[in-house]
Amino acid sequence: MFERFSRPPKVSPIGSYKLEVISLPEECDWEKYLPLEIRYIFKKQPEYKEKIRNILRNGKAIGVRTVLRTPENVLKAIHTISVHSQHNYIINWLPKLLKDKHLPVFTDKDHAEAKRHKQDLDQAMHVILKDRLRFKKIVLIDEENIGIKPDERKFITELSEVIYPIAVDYSVFRVIIDNAQERTKIAQSIIKALLIIGPAAHILEKFVSGLGKLFAASADDLLGESAELMALRGSGFSWRELAKRGRLLIPVFALATWGAFSVEGLIEENKLILAGAVFGLSAVALSLTTAVQSVFMYKKNADVLALEGKTAARSFKPLLKLSILQDFTNPARLGLMIGALLAPVMGIIGSLLGVMHNGWILASIGSTESIAAGLTIISASRINEWRFRRKLNITIAAK
Repeated sequence: MFERFSRPPKVSPIGSYKLEVISLPEECDWEKYLPLEIRYIFKKQPEYKEKIRNILRNGKAIGVRTVLRTPENVLKAIHTISVHSQHNYIINWLPKLLKDKHLPVFTDKDHAEAKRHKQDLDQAMHVILKDRLRFKKIVLIDEENIGIKPDERKFITELSEVIYPIAVDYSVFRVIIDNAQERTKIAQSIIKALLIIGPAAHILEKFVSGLGKLFAASADDLLGESAELMALRGSGFSWRELAKRGRLLIPVFALATWGAFSVEGLIEENKLILAGAVFGLSAVALSLTTAVQSVFMYKKNADVLALEGKTAARSFKPLLKLSILQDFTNPARLGLMIGALLAPVMGIIGSLLGVMHNGWILASIGSTESIAAGLTIISASRINEWRFRRKLNITIAAK
């Protein structure tokens, strides 16, 4: 049931995009209102300003088309290569493929594995290469329906070549972010669960002191673990690999449960700081354990990549760094880590303020890491878009 949320859809829509257009010759002089890409062209090749002005005088318009979401066929192709050849990794091969057309290493075993699942690695790579430069393009619009001349088509091609450096940078971050979003859909549902956890914890704490704390601490952690499992499953890890994690997670969950039950006694003994810390740690015990396990699952696969010659990293530290970077392409990972570190602090604050009997407060403290993860997921695309535009602004200003 959950797998359909963690896999790219079988039916692939074309994706979505925005189009910024200039159609008046006078606009060429309104630099601060121009699309950043046009400003980049004017800074890099000033002679193109007059040429563009002439194009606009002839009843044409020039637009910058930017893809806002990676087409599903590209995401599916990335998933195919990642799972059947690159041991669930993308950062060791995808940026180089998009930027330099540096082809990933495919072994005979990889081709056989993909074929067994009715997939074709060469075809998947062709799909990515075919669309790698479509994420940001200069387009010509014939506003007066007078026809587009060959020299005009050639000129637009030249403009697209001028913006190639920023276009390929954009395609790299767009694809990686959208791939991560595709793998973490389940994690986004955690925030919605707070609507249930809050009232339930409040009611339980009213009737059975201590039980509300247990529910608030453990329910969110279980939801977080479920989201993590679905994200890793979406990245290509098998259920057998994920099941092995249970040998450690079960005792950790038991210890977290014991910790949650101990909070009430610690409060009664006026050990408020300890009570808050224990509750916060109990709420994120599974998340912290899961984070460490996930990194080492990727580290194990990184070792295999090194043996197969699919990554330049060879020693322990570079491979561990590669594992962490791959794990953190998941936008929820950073949020979960920040939230896990904040949860004990929030628990101490709640305990010192004497609000540990309020169900909503309990749910909020117990769900600190989920709130941080959810906010990170929601804002990830906007943050990365802002980072790209900021980088482009710096590039333009430096010219």
